Amino acid sequence: MEKHMAVCPYCGAGCKLNLVVENGMVVDAEPLNGITNEGNLCLKGLCGFDFINDTKILTPRILHPMIRREKGGELERVTWDEALDFTARRLMEIKAQYGPDSILLTGSSRGPGNEANYVMQKFTRACIGTNNIDNCARTCHGPSVIGLIDTLGSGAMSVSIPGMEEADCIMLIGYNPAASHPIVASRIVKARERGAKIIVVDPRVIETARIADIHLQINNGSNLAFLNAMANVIIKEGLEDRAFIDAHTEGFEEWLEVVVRYTPEYSAEICGVDADDIREAARIYATADTAILGWGMGVTQQRQGVHTVHAIASLACVAGQIARPHCGVAPVRGQNNVQGSCDMGMWPSLYPGYQKVTDPAIREKFAKAWNLPPERLSLKEGAKLTDLPHGVKEKKIRAFYNFGEDPLQTEPDSADMKETLENIDFLISQDIFMTQTTAMADVVLPGTSWGEHEGVFTASDRTFQRFTAAVPPKGECKHDWEIFQELSTRMGYPMRYRNTKEIWDEVRELCPLFYGATYEKMEGLGHAQWPIPTIEHPGTPDLYLGGKFNTPNQKAKLMTHEWIEPTELPDDGYPLILCTVREVGHYSCRSMTGNCKTLAQLADEPGFVQINPKDADERNIKDGDLVWVYSRRGKVITRAAVDERINPGTVYMTYQWWIGKCNDLTLHATDPLSGTPEDKFSACQVAQIEDQVWAEQHAEKLYAEMKAHLAREAAHQYSA
Repeated sequence: MEKHMAVCPYCGAGCKLNLVVENGMVVDAEPLNGITNEGNLCLKGLCGFDFINDTKILTPRILHPMIRREKGGELERVTWDEALDFTARRLMEIKAQYGPDSILLTGSSRGPGNEANYVMQKFTRACIGTNNIDNCARTCHGPSVIGLIDTLGSGAMSVSIPGMEEADCIMLIGYNPAASHPIVASRIVKARERGAKIIVVDPRVIETARIADIHLQINNGSNLAFLNAMANVIIKEGLEDRAFIDAHTEGFEEWLEVVVRYTPEYSAEICGVDADDIREAARIYATADTAILGWGMGVTQQRQGVHTVHAIASLACVAGQIARPHCGVAPVRGQNNVQGSCDMGMWPSLYPGYQKVTDPAIREKFAKAWNLPPERLSLKEGAKLTDLPHGVKEKKIRAFYNFGEDPLQTEPDSADMKETLENIDFLISQDIFMTQTTAMADVVLPGTSWGEHEGVFTASDRTFQRFTAAVPPKGECKHDWEIFQELSTRMGYPMRYRNTKEIWDEVRELCPLFYGATYEKMEGLGHAQWPIPTIEHPGTPDLYLGGKFNTPNQKAKLMTHEWIEPTELPDDGYPLILCTVREVGHYSCRSMTGNCKTLAQLADEPGFVQINPKDADERNIKDGDLVWVYSRRGKVITRAAVDERINPGTVYMTYQWWIGKCNDLTLHATDPLSGTPEDKFSACQVAQIEDQVWAEQHAEKLYAEMKAHLAREAAHQYSA
């Protein structure tokens, strides 16, 4: 029996564990004393390992490369040389005919590691010649990255996850850590036990609300009005940190012009909470010795996601609740390496290390390092992942390289995305499982799974940690970075890395924020938290100490905005609000967790719609009934979970389910500043199904057909 050190591939907490291997199979996971988890693991960490073994519970592993020789033809197993030659030829033809900006690529935050993402963005920029590279942060915490860069200069948590335990006040808005990050939730519980005040701002009675000193059940879509009202109270009652504002911020007068209009009484009408409760929350937050303000996708997946992050960062600055230990802002990232994907430049406006693609001096630096004339690197910001549907419709995007994501499951308005992928000239999917997106691909490239490769992940709090391989690659799977460099070499830009350490050392040399994060420092249970500018530097748990922000003048820019209603409001035909949320036992598109025996037994298709008893009674719906949920985009069958903790007038669905797919229903409207979809607010209706026997059979049939379709597509890898 062998044990191999790894970092959990699920949420962004960055928990260390051992993978236990027996007879070439991963048979167990054991918690290690990592910086974040300290000997603990959540449900997914403990039970989410056996997908590596190709259990085929949900969908098969991809073990061999496949291509379609013509659009709409059958997938056919080919050699790696034939697959890469075919892919290189098609990409070069498209580039020659339509230009490099006709090709869009997306990185992966679900296990490949920083090195693979770095090589992919290098392939995108140095070989293809475009900045059309993005990652799943676009659909989740893109507003956090943009909003924090606008205000504070760095698009990341300013505090550490362990440091949350030491704060005197923790305020959560639009964030349910018990479901999203259980290990972070345990830190919040410990903070509460040592006397910290807890403020929860959420329409639902989430788990953390049960231990909160105050829970404000604001109306869905009213975050910005609420935050402006808190700021109003802080100013009106003289709770602001005037010395900090004067010394370390700019834009106070413009910020104040908006804030003065949002009295608690005015905002209470928008938010649906008591004005005095807004005052109480503001007082608790502003007067705490140290306070952390944390948020999740309840903030970012809104029409005003970036605007709301501006308001959050400014609130922290005005209250003086930043730039000190255990005191600041905490956007806790969802996927295990979504922070790392952003760190590595999987972003259409940023090179690795958050260096702007529009800066000629930065372009010069990367061109020199990559042995290119500067003009080979574009100074134009690239397209976003959420630009794909209209880009294809307008014939601007002709090829899409999908790396380790399943946009047909995770992007809004799935019917529109399906039409997009059907109509694009060339679709490449590089993955470990036959997903719904991969089943539509013209080229299928099998990468190695977590557990089969090594590298570095970045946790939500900027902590780099190494992980190692537990078992060798299965079948003909190649490491993702090897695929990218072999493809790049075929397309005329050679890359010849021998291992991930060579890649990581190149990253360090090009990114001053990361330079001190050596493999040696991250050996075993070691870690390195950026910024870490020198080898000797200990790392930085708390950003902006002393009030020095990462802006050009080292001052925070105070910003807030007028509240605007969500895009699609309920009406007589669609009287309910649909909000998407996370599932504690499953992850992302479920291709990984759905292939884990224990996790697959917890819950299965067609998933659930969480609904308040009042709304259920009005529709004659009982707990556990199969129901229809429909919107202007589509209609799905799912199971009702009647729950009094759900606010009336709103229903909640997780996005892991294939048959009860909430993204068949969600609206493809985006925050204009970030391109992030407004997944937290769509109009919908829920209807009873009278014949429950038929409903059960229908859901079972749909699920069986979906699984059979993916299994058939995967089976082509074994055909002659």
